[in-house]
Amino acid sequence: MATAGKVIKCKAAVAWEADSPLVIEEIEVAPPQKNEIRLKVIAASICLSDVYHMYKGKPKDGFPVVMGHEGAGIVESVGPGVTEFKPGDKVIPLYLSQCRDCKFCKNPKTNMCEKDCESLMTSGRSGNQMFKQSPSEIRFTCRSKPLLQFMRTGIFSEYTIKNKIALVKVHDDAQLDRVFLFGCGVSTGYGAAINNAKVEPGSVCAVFGLGAVGLSAVMGCKHAGASRIIAVDINEERFEKAKILGATDFVNPKLHQKPISEVLIEMTNGGVDYSVECVGQVDVMRSALESCIKGWGVSVIAGWTDLYDFSARPIQLIAGRTWKGTSFGGFKGKDDVPKLVLDHMAGRINLDVFVTHNMNLDQINEAIKMMMAGAQTKSVYTVYIYIPNT
Repeated sequence: MATAGKVIKCKAAVAWEADSPLVIEEIEVAPPQKNEIRLKVIAASICLSDVYHMYKGKPKDGFPVVMGHEGAGIVESVGPGVTEFKPGDKVIPLYLSQCRDCKFCKNPKTNMCEKDCESLMTSGRSGNQMFKQSPSEIRFTCRSKPLLQFMRTGIFSEYTIKNKIALVKVHDDAQLDRVFLFGCGVSTGYGAAINNAKVEPGSVCAVFGLGAVGLSAVMGCKHAGASRIIAVDINEERFEKAKILGATDFVNPKLHQKPISEVLIEMTNGGVDYSVECVGQVDVMRSALESCIKGWGVSVIAGWTDLYDFSARPIQLIAGRTWKGTSFGGFKGKDDVPKLVLDHMAGRINLDVFVTHNMNLDQINEAIKMMMAGAQTKSVYTVYIYIPNT
């Protein structure tokens, strides 16, 4: 392409500081360096993790930053050492790398990668080490100031750069304004049920929280053959989408005076076989665990938070329950995302239900307000697509 090897000036949504609206700026995107790929962003969406970083995490060293990590695009150019990608390829950025060489990538028991694990495991209470970049990794600038890329992605830009271990090529016929959802939320929830809980045919499941991750978990439970899927949310407007994806029962905790775990235990004669927590609240995590049947119940934490410690009574685990977590639904990005895309293309994974608005980059602050309102009040959960203006 004519832009290969040159600095590209384009529009991006920049967070200059915490607790402030994003600013649409003209930024400079450097050419890709060794093992890097520069891509033109075609579609992206807001994940609540983006909002969390902007308004709750408040890391002192996390700004200024180009936000966004869930999206898809087309390769514009590649740097030295890149043979896996070429200009014109359709790609999905990965926030969880797969280098294929480290001890984690070679182990089928995990989807962690050594390139990410140190930052994930040492993030402590701040939880923002995983978003850091060294000065040598900076590829964005604005007003002569370096800009970070949120989760090393920065998808709220017309162009962005990724390392080759954190990018995956997908089918040439893939519909990018749908399969971009495999970059985070849908993979996380779907995989939590399929890969981490390992839901079995005929089992009884409960999904706590019906955002994109929770709805995807419902879909995963359905595809795994669960006979009963109980959707738990305080927003009953979300139940209709959950029903489309396979939910059979619906429970609003606010309509019950007893703990939700007791409600589910009574509904299922002892507790559910599997539960997936998709809210990111520690009290809900405990409720999801305590909703499981003793002896073999499995509860998976898919919701993200690092602000609070969580706890449970040891007897809950001593009695035979298993409590585990998931990142990216247990999927190894380079190996598994292309398969998910093919499943969507074959009609086995419904992505249309997640997309309700099409908005451009200039409307991003409006969309964030809508997303936050949908997460906290009565609105139906919405995923927003951003298609750059170029």
